[in-house]
Amino acid sequence: MSYNRFASVYDSLMKDAPYEEWTAMLCSEAQAGRLLDIGCGTGELAVRFVQAGFDVTGIDLSDDMLAIAREKVDEQKLSIPLYQQDMRELDGIGLFQTAVIFCDSLNYLETEDDVKKTFQSVYNHLEKDGLFLFDVHSTHKINHVFQSQTFADAAEDISFIWNAFPGEVANSIEHELTFFVRAENGIYERFDELHQQRTFPPDLYKKWLDEAGFTIEAVTADFTNDAPTSESERIFFKAKKSS
Repeated sequence: MSYNRFASVYDSLMKDAPYEEWTAMLCSEAQAGRLLDIGCGTGELAVRFVQAGFDVTGIDLSDDMLAIAREKVDEQKLSIPLYQQDMRELDGIGLFQTAVIFCDSLNYLETEDDVKKTFQSVYNHLEKDGLFLFDVHSTHKINHVFQSQTFADAAEDISFIWNAFPGEVANSIEHELTFFVRAENGIYERFDELHQQRTFPPDLYKKWLDEAGFTIEAVTADFTNDAPTSESERIFFKAKKSS
C-alpha cells in the first residue's frame, strides 16, 4: 500500500478523530516515561503524548507520513525521534517503559503471523513490567458497520468518497477512497487509494499476547472501562511484559 498522496490528506480525513481520548487513556494507564508510539503516522498523537509528559519515540512504515510528522515536531520545537520501521521487525531503538499501537494501526497487518511477529517485536523492546496498549476494530465493526457502506465529505479544499467492501478473508474490509484535492490553480485533482484492514476475535489476540510472554491486564471497549459486548466497535488491550 502506498501512502504517497494519502499522507498529504490524512490529517484532513482524521480531523474528527478522538485524539484527546487516546491521550487520556494513555495517561490513565501509564506513568510518564519512555514511550514507543508504533504506527505514529503524521505525529498527531506523538505530539500530544510529549505534551502530556512522555519521552516519545515514533516509528511508522511510511516515510511520507513521517515527513509530515517531522514538520510538526520541528514547528513546535519538540524532541521526538522518528524512525521508518516495520512494527513486525523493530530494531535498534532501545527499550521502553510503554509501547502503544493506537488508531487501529494493527488492523493493517494482513495475517495472523504478522500480528504474532508484532507482539513478539514489541515484547522485545519493552523493559521488565513494561506496558503494551493497543486498540483494534471489533469484528462487529468490520462486518456490520463498515461493510457495503459509503461515506463522503465535501470541503472547500479536499473532498472524498469512501466505499467499503468485504475483504477476501473473514473479518476483513477493503476501503476504496477517491479524493479530490484543490491545487494552487484552483483545479481539483483526483487520486484513488485502496486500504485493506483485518481484525480477529479478542480471544485470539489474548492467545497471541500470552504466547509472546505478556500478561493481559485488561480488555475494554470504546474508550470505557467496560468489557466488550457484541456491539462494541473498538477493543482496547492492556498487557504487561511479565519477565
